[in-house]
Amino acid sequence: MAEEAGMFVVHQTVGTVLCCKCGIPMPPNAANMCVKCLRSEVDITEGLQKHAIIRHCPECDSYLQPPRTWIKAQLESKELLTFCVKRLKNLNKVRLVNAEFIWTEPHSKRIKVKLKVQKEVLNGAVLEQSYVVEYVQEEHMCESCSRVQANPDQWVAAVQLRQHVSHRRTFFYLEQLILKHSAAASAIKIKQMEQGIDFFFSKRSHAVKFVEFIGMVAPVRSRNDKQLVSHDPKSNNYNYKYTFSVEISPVCREDLICLPPKVAVSLGNLGPLVICTKVTNSIALLDPFTLRHCFLDADQYWRASFKSLLNSRQLVEYIVLDVEIISSEVNVGGSKYTLADAQVARVSDFGKNDTIFSIRTHLGHLLNPGDYALGYDLYAANSNDIELDKYKGLVLPDAILIKKSFEEKRQRKRGKARAWKLKSLNMEVDDKGRTDQEKIDSEYEQFLKDLEENPDMRFNVSLYRNREYQPSEIASMTDGEEVPSVPLEELLADLDLSVDEDGDSNMRE
Repeated sequence: MAEEAGMFVVHQTVGTVLCCKCGIPMPPNAANMCVKCLRSEVDITEGLQKHAIIRHCPECDSYLQPPRTWIKAQLESKELLTFCVKRLKNLNKVRLVNAEFIWTEPHSKRIKVKLKVQKEVLNGAVLEQSYVVEYVQEEHMCESCSRVQANPDQWVAAVQLRQHVSHRRTFFYLEQLILKHSAAASAIKIKQMEQGIDFFFSKRSHAVKFVEFIGMVAPVRSRNDKQLVSHDPKSNNYNYKYTFSVEISPVCREDLICLPPKVAVSLGNLGPLVICTKVTNSIALLDPFTLRHCFLDADQYWRASFKSLLNSRQLVEYIVLDVEIISSEVNVGGSKYTLADAQVARVSDFGKNDTIFSIRTHLGHLLNPGDYALGYDLYAANSNDIELDKYKGLVLPDAILIKKSFEEKRQRKRGKARAWKLKSLNMEVDDKGRTDQEKIDSEYEQFLKDLEENPDMRFNVSLYRNREYQPSEIASMTDGEEVPSVPLEELLADLDLSVDEDGDSNMRE
């Protein structure tokens, strides 16, 4: 302000003094010593711990927080840095400013942390200094890992996951959800059974947490029981084994359902023939003739449970001859549908008869004349459903289309690798499951096709890039409408740290 007014201003210079030890000019401070001399006179890290021993479990990668708590932490993680700093004694005598890891060889069993601290020294001067703390890892297995090593079959809690259907498509999807959310990370063993999967845990709390996770992603009901293993009357200690039985609803996506009369009335006279369009912790039902829909949560379903009239293994392929739209596009539960009248014929009838069916479908926005579609053949079906007999005078349609079919176009890609792959759980296979391996592989292939066709299913699944994929194979295809595929931007890079030639042995393609 004074310079703008044209006034003369005396420029102030910072004064310097001579260090009382070495005599070099320096800015004045309370100790009248330069930084080098001050550090030679005073060591603020004196008395601070510079070496420590920590116990590490190599099996579960956890560290012992005395007296008995084990903390899981990865190398150079925030959790491990916090654990290391808290292990130091007398650190409250100084002010901690910064802490960071110094890289060491992972196999050296040494962890080095660089700490920067401050402390008030001579005449109120604040000195800042850095020093390195070395931690030595002692390998010591935790109690749970010790029990597992002594007896691998020793478990405390088991979760028996079951679904009473004739296919395993639900478990393929649940497997991907479990992997994405690491829900079974604490399981000591996983075993594939004939109609489900068994998970074994070393703690009851881990099993309870897993059951709660399954209840959030699927409509289930569960019960639990316990069995006394041992009892010490002197210390009054009891050891139990806990078993959780979890049953998943037998209703699956794309199933055709005949609602019981009481359920249909409670849902506003929906149906009675409906299609299951989506299954999460609730069941989404759609009337394909009116586009009315509803959601049933697990409690509502198990209160008045019902089974499917026909499932996805009984789908029949049709060819669409003509389509006439009769309503505008409607958004139902995040999916779009359009009512249309269509003329279809079974592909298996070609060359045998001229049977044509006139039906109503909710897939008017997808189907065009000449397309193929998969649906349920009610014209030739021999159904003995009890709920269907309760509706007197109900006229069944000749066919109900479920989804568009791309099998003809997929024939041209047969044998070619996909651009993506999935991980799988490390499961033991029950002896009964080995005999049906061909059936399981066929159902797994169908599950992969469903992922390609349905973006909603891919939302909760982690897909990884396939290194065997050759982009030129697909780029050469130039025929009209392509087969549904997974966009490359949805794929994750698969980090493989193994040095084996078969490093992808834990990947399922």
